[in-house]
Amino acid sequence: MLFEAEWSWGAAARHLGVRENPVHRLYDRWRVRGSGALVTKPTKRSFSFEFKLDVVRRFLAGETKVALAREFDLSSPKLIETWARKYRNEGEEALRPSSPGKSVETDSAPSESTEVVRMRRENERLRAEVAYLGKLRALRAQERR
Repeated sequence: MLFEAEWSWGAAARHLGVRENPVHRLYDRWRVRGSGALVTKPTKRSFSFEFKLDVVRRFLAGETKVALAREFDLSSPKLIETWARKYRNEGEEALRPSSPGKSVETDSAPSESTEVVRMRRENERLRAEVAYLGKLRALRAQERR
């Protein structure tokens, strides 16, 4: 509702009392998918090397990440940023899918530190969702008065 009321992501984060980074990512997804971005996250898709290369080249040529994410129905503009960073740092080959079985670590259980990091990120995301829903409930209750 705050984004639809033309609040910036920074103002929304301050209003909700949460960190700005997750709200900024959510704002970018909202710009691509509208309010549906707050309900479900699209299933993970894989993209060909040629597809990624085309999107990155268009992004580097000046097209916006939001417009490209909309055009190609990507889950988030952040995906384009990630591809572009890999392209800049490591070249075209970084956009190629990695070979299955390349890393022995992938066959074993995730390390505790990796699991802890993942859980912390999920915890942060869930806290932001709870804060958002709490503020939304309060705003709706305020409107009813």
